[in-house]
Amino acid sequence: MNLSIPSGLALRPFCGPSDFPAMAEVANASFDADGVLARRTPEDLARDYAAFTRCDPYQDAIMVELDGELVAYGRCWRFTQADGLTLHAQIGFVPGRWRGRGIGHALQGWLERRSHTVAAQQPRGTHVHHAYVQQGEEARARLLQASGYAPMRYFFEMLNAELHAAPDFPMPRGLELRPVLPEHYRAIWDAHHTAFEDHWGMAPPLPRDYDTWLDSKIFQPARWQVAWDGNEVAGQVRTYINEDENRHLSRRRGYTEFISVGRQWRRRGLARALIARSLRLLASEGMAESALAVDGENLTGANRVYADCGFQVVKRNTIYRKPLELPKL
Repeated sequence: MNLSIPSGLALRPFCGPSDFPAMAEVANASFDADGVLARRTPEDLARDYAAFTRCDPYQDAIMVELDGELVAYGRCWRFTQADGLTLHAQIGFVPGRWRGRGIGHALQGWLERRSHTVAAQQPRGTHVHHAYVQQGEEARARLLQASGYAPMRYFFEMLNAELHAAPDFPMPRGLELRPVLPEHYRAIWDAHHTAFEDHWGMAPPLPRDYDTWLDSKIFQPARWQVAWDGNEVAGQVRTYINEDENRHLSRRRGYTEFISVGRQWRRRGLARALIARSLRLLASEGMAESALAVDGENLTGANRVYADCGFQVVKRNTIYRKPLELPKL
């Protein structure tokens, strides 16, 4: 990859909250160019950037300007999976009108150099560059492929647009739903991460992640469906609604997400029962559809469960990776 900066461009560090309005405009223009139905507001960025646990935006984010105007930005972060593989993730935004001028290459070059610098400071081990590309982000996919990245895994976005026809699957015998109370939060959090320990690509949460979760926009416990077996959380669906996104995109969508069932309660229909209740709750709140995301190679049969609950695949997103080579000692 040519890592030179095109003439007339200036790369500078992230300066803090004063950058958020222009960053939101750049991200939304990039989404529009790719047909990605998403929106960012300065408030969204402020909340997200304050919650980062694996990224220091003052070190790991880069702003690209042309004649003083922000025309692109990106950031990188890193996390280590349970198997010891360290992923150096990245994201970047270039609006359609600024593409084809070498800006994406300059951004990509900075992100990779920063990841190399960080990797060299970490314990020796296996490191890879990692990028999540949504369907429609064809320019970004081409840039990554030209830079030596290859598709590694696919994730599906699924949609149920008929909430009025939500199924009614029974709860398995011996399990009960309970209203979520503050004293339950930690058990719910721990049960979800334990259930996902055997899933591909999972990384153990950091201590601060729990507090970040409590303060997050999607923390909506009144909407959750949580099944208990005595004092143990057997399974959960942490339903949420993004009101700002719905308003920006003129839609009525809820999310049936963070679906997990502990190993000893699997294969009993619990996930179907919880998902069905989530769908009916969203319908009762005036939502017209529900969405979720799933690993295309999920080994627990989740894809089939979601199809049984009325979800259909509407989008295929791709994880790209490239080896991150460090000098040998």
